[in-house]
Amino acid sequence: MGQAQPFRATAPIVEDDVMQREMLCLLLEESGYQVIQCESAEAAERVLDKNASALCLMLTDVQLAGRMNGVELAHVAKDRNPRLDVVVTSGRPLMQPLPAGAKFWAKPWAPLDVLREAELAQLS
Repeated sequence: MGQAQPFRATAPIVEDDVMQREMLCLLLEESGYQVIQCESAEAAERVLDKNASALCLMLTDVQLAGRMNGVELAHVAKDRNPRLDVVVTSGRPLMQPLPAGAKFWAKPWAPLDVLREAELAQLS
């Protein structure tokens, strides 16, 4: 029999900019998260289809590759897991309403913001 694995919080990072996605992943991995990298909302939607209830935090940019943007993805994510901590970021003003409970961060945000959010998501 194998040892039980300790619970690791899981977070999809949805960002089409490789450098930003890598930085977010590194920050969350340092905070103990298991990270799932997605460069499009459609890829993140497949993750939600399989694991929505097991996710703690999702960070997404508004502008993404593919047909769906980050705000639309936030609505899908909150529909599938209302307890999921969802953060949507953009360098531009938000033009669509976010689902209840989702947060908006204007770019540039600080790495400390990500670390704080990671901690809060694990507590809720």
